[in-house]
Amino acid sequence: MRLIPAGSSVARPCKTRYGPARVQARFADGSLERARFPLSFATNGDSLSMALQIQLAPGDASGVVCDVLVVSVLQGAIAAHPTVVALDKALGGALLEHVKALEFEAKLDQTLELPTLGRLKAKKLVLLGLGKPGDLDSARLRASLAGCVRSSSGGTARILHLALPDADLDLRCVGEGVALGVYRFTKYFTGDRRPKAELAKVGIHSARGVAGAAQKKQLDIGVAVAEAVAIARDAVNEPPNVMTPEGLAEVARGIARKHKLKIKVLDKKGILAAGMNLHYAVGQGSENEPRFIHLSYVPKKKSKKIVFVGKGITFDSGGLCIKPAAGMQEMKSDMAGAAAVLGAIAAVATVKPDVEVHAIVAAAENMPDAAAYRPADVFTSLDGKTVEIINTDAEGRLVLADALAYATRLKPDLIIDAATLTGAALVALGKTCSAFYATDDDVARALETAARTAGEQFWRMPLLEELGEQLKSDIADLKHTADRWGGSISAALFLREFVGKFPWIHCDVAGPVLADRAKGMYPKGATGHPVLTFLTFVEQAGRAPR
Repeated sequence: MRLIPAGSSVARPCKTRYGPARVQARFADGSLERARFPLSFATNGDSLSMALQIQLAPGDASGVVCDVLVVSVLQGAIAAHPTVVALDKALGGALLEHVKALEFEAKLDQTLELPTLGRLKAKKLVLLGLGKPGDLDSARLRASLAGCVRSSSGGTARILHLALPDADLDLRCVGEGVALGVYRFTKYFTGDRRPKAELAKVGIHSARGVAGAAQKKQLDIGVAVAEAVAIARDAVNEPPNVMTPEGLAEVARGIARKHKLKIKVLDKKGILAAGMNLHYAVGQGSENEPRFIHLSYVPKKKSKKIVFVGKGITFDSGGLCIKPAAGMQEMKSDMAGAAAVLGAIAAVATVKPDVEVHAIVAAAENMPDAAAYRPADVFTSLDGKTVEIINTDAEGRLVLADALAYATRLKPDLIIDAATLTGAALVALGKTCSAFYATDDDVARALETAARTAGEQFWRMPLLEELGEQLKSDIADLKHTADRWGGSISAALFLREFVGKFPWIHCDVAGPVLADRAKGMYPKGATGHPVLTFLTFVEQAGRAPR
């Protein structure tokens, strides 16, 4: 689904397809990157031809012609909402009587739906509770709007209007919430499975009158940020026969073209020539060759440099230590960390903070053919450490090790990696919260603040030094796995070996990147976690003193 911001009057088809082409990009070191990308797939939600416009709408919402009218109300102020007053009058007082009879109090996420039976120009009316005014922050507003729009815009709805309460709301947050709520991934449905209708227009009405250019700009930014989150969702939702390592590189090229970012992509030979032997080893057993991707956003005015590193295992069979069949289909999401990093730099390029940001993706497919790497193999990493392979199903930390070593060469103020790294993190924190590890208390607190603002759950875990003893090898510098107990911690300790003295945060995002059911701003399937946290972190860093 392609989102058209308020300032655009042209509805463009959402099928953004990249046919066979040759591109050339110059990177910071002066090198040229040339590649073919013959794949063809949509990169904006589903592949329906209908375009979606989200824009500010003038006038009172009570008289608009639409399929769904959502009126968001604050607790204790239902009867004072001007749209509610107008609707109640049109219904002869029946609306407020109905509200009272059903004990609708406008608590956060409380909804009241009713058909209008032709007495209003809207076919369906939805009252959405936003809770108490003092409790409504950006995270709650975003999640509440997304959840309501998602549940209200299915079926045959084509036009939806949203009336905001008389409150000082962040229109960027409104744009994010609405656009995240309308996301669908229906690209591969055909026949009767294909949606009969698609939401084409969302009008947003402010209770404080017609908004000015500044408000429209904020809404547009919110919609564009949601598009960046959709990049991450799309990449994870795509099947692994499409989203190969080259497929991830293609997504990165699309971001680079749109936002005029510098890009560097290394193929299998380039990865080996660069000395990334761990990355090469993981990808050597697959017909779909590995890719190393580096995108960079470099503003004219910059105060800090942050490097994001993403694990991009586009499918993880476990290699020679093959996984059980049950649940293996979910291993297409083993590149969700890379997807988040790509979505994050797309969002950063949209918001344009005064922070230099790099996105590094180590992409490979872990397969068990005759060329696959083996337990007991030893490889030399990019930074010179030798690593003994213990379990080929612990491949993510290997590709990350070389990518982190590469990141240190950029001399950043901070390195942040994102990876669906361990089942141990899932066991510890469940499916809705990510574990994170940090070598610096200040940056740890900054990430916690960013996550709360974004409405995403993170929990700091300890780097227990004694577990590091288990990583000592008898024949090499390091073993790449340790004992089962404390597996998420020992994995983090392994990665720490490759970041030198640079401040570093490791995010084990295995749980929240896929959702079993829709809730709040997250749909069922790929969620786009933690794009918003990373974007918020960068924006906060841009405002903070060096």
